[in-house]
Amino acid sequence: MKKKQLINRIIQMAMVLFGISLVTFALTYLSPGDPVRTMYASSGMMPNEEVIQQTREALGLDRSFFVQYWCWLKDCLSGYFGISYTAKEPVADVILLRLGPTLKLAFMSLIVMLIISVPFGMLAAVKQNKAIDYIIRGTTFLGVSIPNFWVGLILLYVVALKFKLLPVISTGDGIEKMILPVLTLAFAMSAKYTRQVRTAILEELNQDYVIGARARGIKESTILWRHVFPNALLPLITLLGLSLGSLLGGTAVIEVIFSYPGLGNLAVSAIMAYDYPLIQAYVVWIALIYMIINLLVDISYRYLDPRVRERA
Repeated sequence: MKKKQLINRIIQMAMVLFGISLVTFALTYLSPGDPVRTMYASSGMMPNEEVIQQTREALGLDRSFFVQYWCWLKDCLSGYFGISYTAKEPVADVILLRLGPTLKLAFMSLIVMLIISVPFGMLAAVKQNKAIDYIIRGTTFLGVSIPNFWVGLILLYVVALKFKLLPVISTGDGIEKMILPVLTLAFAMSAKYTRQVRTAILEELNQDYVIGARARGIKESTILWRHVFPNALLPLITLLGLSLGSLLGGTAVIEVIFSYPGLGNLAVSAIMAYDYPLIQAYVVWIALIYMIINLLVDISYRYLDPRVRERA
C-alpha cells in the first residue's frame, strides 16, 4: 500500500470514528433513565434530590448535548474517556483490563476453528460429490443454522452440569475454564469456514495451472499443498480479519452465558447500569480495533499476493 493510499485510509478511519462517536453519544444522551440515580442505587443508597442535582452538575449531565459532546470529544482525543460510574475508575483502565481476556478468547477460537475447518474443507473439495462431501456439507449446514447462544447453553448443561467435566463459570484462568466458550464460538465459525475453504479449493482446482501441472505428471498432493492451498487462502484472509473484529466486539452473549470477564460482558453490565462513559468508550474502541484489523488485512494482501504488488 502506497504512502498516499495509507494516508487516505487513515483520514477515512478518522471520519468514520467521528461519525460513530457522534451517533453513540447521541444515543446515550437520548436514552431513557437517569445514570445518577442508577449509580447511587447500585451502591445501595438513594440521596435526596438536591444531592442528585449536585452530582448531575458535577458530572456535566446538566449541560446541553453539543457542550457535553465537545467536552467528551476533547478528552477522548487526549486519551481520557472519563470515569466509569460503576467501577469509579478511569474508563480506559477498565477496558484495557478486560481486553486481554477477550483477545485470548478470540485468538483461541480462531485457532480451533482453523484446525477444524481447513482439513475438512479441503477433504470435502477433494472428495467432491462423494459420501464424505455430503456428510461434511450437511454437518456444516446444521452448524451454520444453530445460534451460538443455544450451542453454549447445551454445552453448559451437558458438559458442565450433567457430567461435571468442566467448570460452569469461565474466569479465563486456565485452559479447562476456556474450553466451553472457545468451543461455542468455534462451532459456528468452523461450519462457515469449512464451506468457504471447500468453495475456494474447488475454484482453484478448476484453474488452468492445475490442469497443466497434472499434465506434467506432478503429484496431486504437491499440487494441492504447494499451489492450490496458498492461492485458496488469499480470499479467506479478509474473512479472518472480519471474524477477529466480530469476536472482539460481538461475543457479549457467550461471555454472559459463561460469566467470562471480557469486553462483551463488560458492555452488557455497562448498559444495564447506564454507565455512559463506559458504553461510549467501548463502542469507539471496538470500532477502532475493527478498522485497524481491516487495514492490516489490506496491507497484508500486498505481501501475500504478487499480483497486487505488480499492480501497485
